[in-house]
Amino acid sequence: MSEVSEPDGETDAAVEVTLVPKRGGTSVIWNWFARGGNTSNLFHHLKNTHAREYEEATRAKTSAGGTSSTSGARPKTTQLSLQASFTAATPYDKSSKKWKDITRAIALYIAKDMVPIQTIERDGFRHVVHTLDSRYELPGRNFFSQKCLPELYTEVRDRVMNEIRHLEAYSATTDLWSSRTTEPYISLTIHFIDDDWKLRSRCLQTAFFPEDHTGAIIALGLKDALSAWGLDEARLVCMTIDSGANMVRALEINKWTRLACFGHRLHNAIERSVQHDARVARATGMCKKVVSTFSYSWKKKNALTSAQRELNLPPHKLITESPTRWGSRVKMMERVLEQEKAITQVLAADQKSRHLLPTWQDIDVLEAITKALKPLQDFTDALSGEEYVSVSYVKPVLHLLNTNILKPEEDKAGLCEDIKKRVLDYLNEKYKDPATDELLTMATFLDPRFKTTYMSPEKLEEVRSRVATETKALEEKTATDASSTEDQSERETSTAPVQLKKPKHSLGSFFKKCSSAPPKQQGIDMELDGYLLMVTADSDSDPLEWWRLQCSHFPRISRLAKKYLCIPATSSPSERAFSTGGNIVTSSRASLKPENVDRGSLTPLTLELSYFLLHCCVSFCSPCLLLIDVGAVPLLLSHRETD
Repeated sequence: MSEVSEPDGETDAAVEVTLVPKRGGTSVIWNWFARGGNTSNLFHHLKNTHAREYEEATRAKTSAGGTSSTSGARPKTTQLSLQASFTAATPYDKSSKKWKDITRAIALYIAKDMVPIQTIERDGFRHVVHTLDSRYELPGRNFFSQKCLPELYTEVRDRVMNEIRHLEAYSATTDLWSSRTTEPYISLTIHFIDDDWKLRSRCLQTAFFPEDHTGAIIALGLKDALSAWGLDEARLVCMTIDSGANMVRALEINKWTRLACFGHRLHNAIERSVQHDARVARATGMCKKVVSTFSYSWKKKNALTSAQRELNLPPHKLITESPTRWGSRVKMMERVLEQEKAITQVLAADQKSRHLLPTWQDIDVLEAITKALKPLQDFTDALSGEEYVSVSYVKPVLHLLNTNILKPEEDKAGLCEDIKKRVLDYLNEKYKDPATDELLTMATFLDPRFKTTYMSPEKLEEVRSRVATETKALEEKTATDASSTEDQSERETSTAPVQLKKPKHSLGSFFKKCSSAPPKQQGIDMELDGYLLMVTADSDSDPLEWWRLQCSHFPRISRLAKKYLCIPATSSPSERAFSTGGNIVTSSRASLKPENVDRGSLTPLTLELSYFLLHCCVSFCSPCLLLIDVGAVPLLLSHRETD
């Protein structure tokens, strides 16, 4: 019903009329008129005669986005052509670019997020895909596991093979690990400096290792792994490992240079410094029991939160210790000391837990331990990186520990000083090994931030002699490789001889003086003198960036810098591979076969197409050791559009 006021000359009478909707009308004006001329004239009539109705019509027209009606009028629709209708209902051909692009995107999703392949068969995922593009038909899980993912694996593996095939020098890390299903794995990660002076890490395998973990079998496995990737053993500078006797024996059998992981060495030093002290054992046990009590009791957690608010303490949770990480034990003790008042208040309120109250002796022991060990945490974290040079820091860190951080104070005695002395004695004893000291000295010398800062004057002559020897060996190796390449090229071109024109001599060529290059030893000495005379780089600067800018001035020494500065100080890269492997063998995928874990365990790379390299599996040819390379599981691949 609408009321339309019509003037009758003297008075306006309200006439109630019922409007019949205009057939096919889409303009809002038909809310006030049942029939009439064009809509422009009707709007003009409302504007001149019915101001209130005109304002309503204008608002309705604006909100409808034009002349569309807001009160039930049907919007205009565009009818599809017959061909377009058939096309919209026809699925993509599996050979079409669109279908291949969507399928690849789904494979990358499975790889990047490490989701089970079963995800593609779940109703929710299928509904999302159908909503995004109803013409796309999603293949089954076997298509992804047997075709898409293996193809991505092969593509990335080939890229990495091409990248590492002609390395002049590289280092490596390796370690052993057991999954949550107690299946053993071995990882191998290589490290090198590329032509742009960027430190690169490539994890080549995290492979099933079912045989006995003896030194002989591990040695054979590592040799075959390098061979499978086309890597020359002679170019392996050093392998960083933990202190396991079987790993040490394996490298001795292969006659490879080894460097003990600094993190493991420090962990062993700390464990030995406190393992026979009853005071430390009691205080540590008290901390574990307190943390366990609050971890498994919701009431005590709630009470601890209330006590923290009441005492104005940080709302932090207690930290649980990891037996294989000494740093987690220190953090646990720090947190207990921080929350001592709140913990005491909660435990004292419950008669059953009062026996857990820490005594003043326990508090003194905890404070002594944290005071002695807390400064060491930063060094462990800093030396565990794989994206920057770390090996050249080992000698400076040892010097700093001896002269400052762990140096016992003569006028003080107590648990803190005892711990410092035991840790320092253990580290100094382990790093007395001549081969290790020589390796670390070379790495420190080739770091422009340190050079000769941490070596004695008599040691400098030994280093210069070794630099000269190794530089000559590198040049001879390069010359031999170049000669063999030229011989091969000549053999290839000898079958089709080409008659060359005799070159003409220019007038200036008769006045050119013959200049001879200085002897090798003289050139090396000149480079060494120039390198040592240059100002030492800032301690916060990047040594690889320094070498990138200066390598043209020191072409011989820069090759040695690439050789030694790629060595990692810890075996953390291989342990990170196991962390990724643990994310693959999860509780929802605990039945994943061991031979399939390797393709799903990965490490980030920066390749031309921003792929992420997976830990490629290697088939060992030895009859006593078999690492299987079959199956396909999620790959960690990252892709960006390229031309």
